Amino acid sequence: MIKKILIVVGTRPNFIKITQFVKIAIQFPLLNIKVVHTGQHFDNKMADIFFEQFNLIPDYFLNIPAGSANLQMAEIMIRLERLIIDTFKPDWMLVVGDVNSTLAAALTANKLGIKLAHIESGLRSNDHSMPEEINRILTDKITDCYFVTEKSGIENLLSEGTEKQKIHFVGNTMIDTMVAFENEIEKSDVLKKYQIEKQKYVLLTMHRPATVDNKEGLQKLLSLIESITKKYKVIFPIHPRTIKNIEKFGLLERFKSNMQTIAIEPLDYFSFQKLISNCKFILTDSGGIQEESTFMKIPCLTLRPNTERPSTCNIGTNTLVPFDISLIEKEILSIEQGTYKTGNIPELWDGKATERIMTIIDSMP
Repeated sequence: MIKKILIVVGTRPNFIKITQFVKIAIQFPLLNIKVVHTGQHFDNKMADIFFEQFNLIPDYFLNIPAGSANLQMAEIMIRLERLIIDTFKPDWMLVVGDVNSTLAAALTANKLGIKLAHIESGLRSNDHSMPEEINRILTDKITDCYFVTEKSGIENLLSEGTEKQKIHFVGNTMIDTMVAFENEIEKSDVLKKYQIEKQKYVLLTMHRPATVDNKEGLQKLLSLIESITKKYKVIFPIHPRTIKNIEKFGLLERFKSNMQTIAIEPLDYFSFQKLISNCKFILTDSGGIQEESTFMKIPCLTLRPNTERPSTCNIGTNTLVPFDISLIEKEILSIEQGTYKTGNIPELWDGKATERIMTIIDSMP
């Protein structure tokens, strides 16, 4: 009997985590997999990722309008329900990560009596001020099958009362994408494009409101950049909102005057991975890059008080550092002197997580 699976994605990190499902589905003739893109993130760059790089075209597009989190989630639930009733009613809905699309799809599955599986279950930052943390917790409360990327996820779920037999330690599907497209990443000409040399630049990503939505945070960020650019070029894929705020707070001239800073638009996947693999170190407040840098064994300094991915710190090359320039410079010095930890790749981050997930779903009633 054919089992129908609907995978719901909505943002760039989601896309990266599901690239291998359709390809591997060929090995499972009794699984009928469809992908729906909510449109939570959608622009030409996102379309390029699907059509040109990952060769993954969603079967359905919900095309939700831009708006507040509540508006977007409401639209996702309404349009997803309509899709399920009118076009494709799955036996299982598979949601990814911790974005608003994840929670909206999980609630829709629950209300329509569809079994729910969650990729990246159990990750916890224990910081309830993060919208993603609330999405993770609420999604896991109504999940039927939990796919876990690292052992902290198992511990968190068990401590929350989740039944052990529903938890499956499968590894990290984001790593599957890195492994599958290793050759394409290596062929990227991004270093040549921006005239940078291996190990002579720092990759910077900052997007959290606490840093980029207020003058004090942006002043600290610019001071940090000025400190780093005494030795290195800084490659900064910058969000339009950040530039807008830099201008709003009268800091644009200071930012533009630093000739060692290369501010660029958000990059395609292959280019960004090439930048990770060849940089001296990374400064970030993001989530996924902690995992990508750990897999590549590149030093990563995460300027946050917590992480939902503790294996990247306990096992990998990631370190949590307060946004204090003297403390950051201390970590940078250890990287330069060769005393920074070398790190290991966490268990089951081997490029085969998608296959494990499919095998488990195939065996489910």
